[in-house]
Amino acid sequence: MTSKNKKQAKPRKPSRKQAEEAIRTLLLWAGEDTRREGLIDTPMRVAKAYEDWFSGYNQNPVAYLERTFEEVEGYDEMIVLRDIAFESHCEHHMAPIIGKAHVGYLPNNKVVGISKLARVVEAFARRFQVQEKMTAQIANCIQDVLQPKGVGVVIEAKHQCMTTRGIHKSDVSMVTSQMVGSFRKDARTRVEFLRMIDANR
Repeated sequence: MTSKNKKQAKPRKPSRKQAEEAIRTLLLWAGEDTRREGLIDTPMRVAKAYEDWFSGYNQNPVAYLERTFEEVEGYDEMIVLRDIAFESHCEHHMAPIIGKAHVGYLPNNKVVGISKLARVVEAFARRFQVQEKMTAQIANCIQDVLQPKGVGVVIEAKHQCMTTRGIHKSDVSMVTSQMVGSFRKDARTRVEFLRMIDANR
């Protein structure tokens, strides 16, 4: 096996103290005085915020879908959860991505609690992300674990890396979709899903 094919070891996670020191360095680089009153505790606060914003790295989205229910009287129509609000961060600029996800699936003899769908979205959102990748991750996770007839995911979001820097286009939102199984193969299923997430808007 060549060195190119060897799997690289995951870098060791820095300590909380090292993380706070890195934040202090960024403040100094930005031109601030980290000794002034308003910034003394900022490195600690930012590190604590990161534990919340990126808690998805400590979550297993598969686990949320493993408990299912089969006593649904043969229900086999589409299930859709709309407007799942999320906050994520762009992996290119570490800037916020604020949006909402719409998730639908066509069950195959079993369903999952709807809160678990929202938890799957959260688990992937609370990581550094690219919206296209996040959309695919959510759809593929649901498909792999539940094995439904199909899955559809649509995400609408505003990217602060575009609205607050660079081109500064504040009213621009990005829409991505991932269709799996019958949602991809059957145009009627796909249209039904898109109509349901757009109903009464």
